[in-house]
This record gives sequence, structure tokens and C-alpha cells, in this order.
Amino acid sequence: MKKLLSLLLVAIAPLAFGQAANPNTAPAADKDAPYSDSLDPNKRFWSASLPGGSYMVALDRIASVSKHEYLLDGNLIITEVNIDTVGNTMVRIYQITPAAEYSNLQGAKKVVERGKELLDRVGQRTGTDPNSMVHKTYPVTTHAKTIEFRVENLDTLDALLASVSKAWIEGKGRQFNVR
Repeated sequence: MKKLLSLLLVAIAPLAFGQAANPNTAPAADKDAPYSDSLDPNKRFWSASLPGGSYMVALDRIASVSKHEYLLDGNLIITEVNIDTVGNTMVRIYQITPAAEYSNLQGAKKVVERGKELLDRVGQRTGTDPNSMVHKTYPVTTHAKTIEFRVENLDTLDALLASVSKAWIEGKGRQFNVR
């Protein structure tokens, strides 16, 4: 009995003292992969580890997946992926591009670059990343029962859309991680 208790203590000690590997740590790059659970390799969930948190949905609860763009306040282009579910919540993952980036005016591009520099400085001072934080203006952009995430670039948003679409169409769970 003492031997069994000793073995059990050795096995759970790293978990109890926080020395085990953190399963939520994102890899160095964007990654999409099937679930790697030895007990159930075809889990029926899609999950994402994103800047600001994580999200998981059962594949049979997804009602629709969409991607669209819109112009916000005449100066920001928002590209957004929505995952609508059967239930009370939906998720929005979006990317913001200043409309001036599409302009041929050098002055407009300089203003955008200066704004990015200022945001980067604020992030360094506060220990946050304003480029991946969700932006809201209460109460205008606060939507009940909506989960929101923001990613930095369109390639990540397209990879996320491909991941959730593939999981939903094939009925096989996937994990998507953003660095």
C-alpha cells in the first residue's frame, strides 16, 4: 500500500506544484491540427486558442460559418469571421485594417504608421498588445451573447476560417492555435 501511495504521489506531484506542461500554451506560429487525444481521435469539437482567451464549440452545435468585410466609421476596414451556434452565443473573430493603408496618399500612410508606433509604445508600457485586443465602445459595440476575439492579420483569420470549416464539414474535431 505504501508503494502504491508513493508511486501515486510521484505521478501527481508535478501537477500539484505547477510543474507540468501547460496544455494551453500556444505554439510559436499559427497551427491547425486534428485533436490528438489517444482515447478519442475524432473528438466532435473545434477549439481555438486566441489572443485574449480560448473558445470551444461542439461541431453539431454550429449553425453557420461566415466571413465578411465592412467599413467602420469611414476609416477602418473590418474583416470578420462569425461562427453562429445553436444556443445562446455566437463568436466573432475579426481583423482591423486602417482604410488609409489602401490609399495612394503618402500623408495618410504616415499617419497610420505613426498611430501604430504609438499603440506599440502603449503596449510596451502597459504589458498588453493593443493590436490583438478587442476594441469596444460601450454600449454601442457591446453585444449580449457575443464572444469576440481579434487577430492581427488576415492570413490568421483565413487559416482560422479554413480550420473551423474543415472540422464542421468533415465532422472531425480540430484545434487551432494562434501564437
